[in-house]
Formats: sequence, C-alpha cells, structure tokens
Amino acid sequence: MKEIKRFGLIGRNIDYSFSRSYFTHKFNSSKKLSYCEYINFDIKSINKVKVVFNEKNLFGLNVTIPYKQDIINYLDEVDNLANEIGAVNTICFENQKKIGYNTDIVGFKKTLELNSLDNFDSVIILGSGGASKTVEYFCKKNNVSYKIVSRDKKKNYLSYDEINKDILSNTVLIVNCTPVGTYPNIDSSPNLPYNLINDKSIFFDLVYNPEETLFIKKGKKIGCRTINGYQMLKLQADESWNLWQKSIK
Repeated sequence: MKEIKRFGLIGRNIDYSFSRSYFTHKFNSSKKLSYCEYINFDIKSINKVKVVFNEKNLFGLNVTIPYKQDIINYLDEVDNLANEIGAVNTICFENQKKIGYNTDIVGFKKTLELNSLDNFDSVIILGSGGASKTVEYFCKKNNVSYKIVSRDKKKNYLSYDEINKDILSNTVLIVNCTPVGTYPNIDSSPNLPYNLINDKSIFFDLVYNPEETLFIKKGKKIGCRTINGYQMLKLQADESWNLWQKSIK
C-alpha cells in the first residue's frame, strides 16, 4: 500500500475554504491519486507554520489570508515571479526545500481575459495584503493606472475617506482584495462612497463565499458589471495543481 502524501492550506479561520473539497475531489477522482489527502492547517499566527512544516509526507501547500506575505520568511527559496509580486500562495517541496510560488497572478489574468475585462481606465485596489500585491503587479506590468485603498494609512495608500468623485469618474475596475463580506460576515462590505460610482465601472470581488457578496449586490444595484472570486480561485488552484504534479508520482 502506498504511503499517504499530504497537501493542504495554510491560513486563519479557513473552515469556509473551497480548497479542501476541490483538491479532495481531484484526488478521489483518480485511482493513482487516492493515496493523497488535503488538510486545512488553520493557524492563529504565522510562527505556527513551523509545526505545519514538520508534518510527515508533506508535498505541497496553498497559502491564504493573512499569510501570503509573511510566509516568505519561512521558505528556503521563492520563485522569481512570486518574489517580484511580494506574495506566495503555493508551496512546493522539492529536494528537501520549501519553494514559494504565486499562482494568483495566473488566476487574475485569465479571469480578466475569459470575461473580456479590458475596457477599464484605472483600477482601485481595496486592501494592502497579499492578494492586493498580485493586482498591483498586474497593473504595473500592463501600465494600468491604479490606487491602493487601505484602512491602515501608509505612504502612497489612500484611506477610504479620500476616495472622491474624481477618482471614480471614469470606468474603474474596483477589486476587493480584503476578506470583508466573507461568510459568515455577509452583511459587511468595503466602506466605499457607492453613491459616487458610475454604472460603467466594474466590481470584482475576490471573495467567493457567499457567491453574491454585499459588495457585488451594491455593484449590481448601481448597474455595474460584477464578478466574484470563484473563477480566479479555481484557475489559481489548477495552476497550483500543475506545480505539484512533479511531486505526485
């Protein structure tokens, strides 16, 4: 009998996560992968990741909120792309090394392409965590004007109070990179001046549970095009899967 190979998700408060059921289904749908399992590693602080790394037969991990940036300090190597972005969401174990990658950028780019989302003038990135780093990288690489909005006042970031009609006057892609609105806190939404947003703008919520967040509902009420995070999530998960293939033999 083959030894169990373990994969999993590192994050905080991740019972809602799609990843465990998605990858478990992938493993169970193939006889040659039935010896693989996917576990949620719900840790309260990043230093607890050392305990996760001591798990036996660990072959690959995903990383989610709030550890996509902090995890970098605990890895042996970081892929050039992930290093440039400044965030890791996938870990491969290769030759006894923990190597970090970013597959979110693939998921984000492909989601825009598949939905023909290329007709916006600028991007407003809500949040300054690991997911926002991916969107910021995309904007820089594609010469798209962008602004980062954060509750924490930092250099070059806007506060929510500073968002005005001028910033929202064109066709703006508004990307929610925060966990605001995630189940069970479904009555919350980013603190935007929704009355100033025009119907040419696009609401892209990286939250996927619930399928229709309050943020998305508010966008629909304005008449904006909306998209939730499920498609991006699946695309980045598939890219993680591709990276892990060399581990599953």
